[in-house]
Amino acid sequence: MLHPLFSTLIQRPDLIVDHVSAYAALFHQEASSAGSELLIRTVNWVLAVLLASVFLGLTGVALMLGLMQNNFHWVLVVVPGFVLVLLLIAIVRAKKPLQSERFPELKAQIDTDARALRMVA
Repeated sequence: MLHPLFSTLIQRPDLIVDHVSAYAALFHQEASSAGSELLIRTVNWVLAVLLASVFLGLTGVALMLGLMQNNFHWVLVVVPGFVLVLLLIAIVRAKKPLQSERFPELKAQIDTDARALRMVA
């Protein structure tokens, strides 16, 4: 006697194809959400690096202007300070932890199918 899975494969291959295509669709859906989260994190890190370089440049210019003019003006602190605040926001957003559980629905579906196969066997 054949295992019920093999008899189903022989008698109704369309059911197996539908099941595998549903798995592929579920994997694609969850992978795209994970990929978009990773893309957002990457963009935040790139933005943090750019803002750090702008901050260093503006701080250097502010120091040079302050020393050459021998005069302190509040704008020399505010402009680099604003960029520093944006830099800190970008770093905080980039360091936000990724979703701890990856592919939870796919794992649940595989567990459900494994339980169903064990019950049939």
